[in-house]
Amino acid sequence: MAIRIEQLTQDEIEDRGIGSWPVWEKGVSRFDWHYDQTEECLILEGRVIVESSDGEAEIKAGDFVTFPAGLSCVWDIKEPVKKHYNFT
Repeated sequence: MAIRIEQLTQDEIEDRGIGSWPVWEKGVSRFDWHYDQTEECLILEGRVIVESSDGEAEIKAGDFVTFPAGLSCVWDIKEPVKKHYNFT
């Protein structure tokens, strides 16, 4: 259940309609999280370390991230995060 981090072009962002997805924001904090559904998100601002049984993933502004359904992890937000998100 690996976290996938990609870089999308502006055209890909527009084609997927990511700009119309809801926005989530969270300040510096640390918390446990479990994904019941797959989540795709585009990080607009911030930096976070996501810890899971697969290791650590550093996520930052500009990253397009897919979190698989069933993933349990810890979010360690180092810089306030703002993201577009979509559950599939």
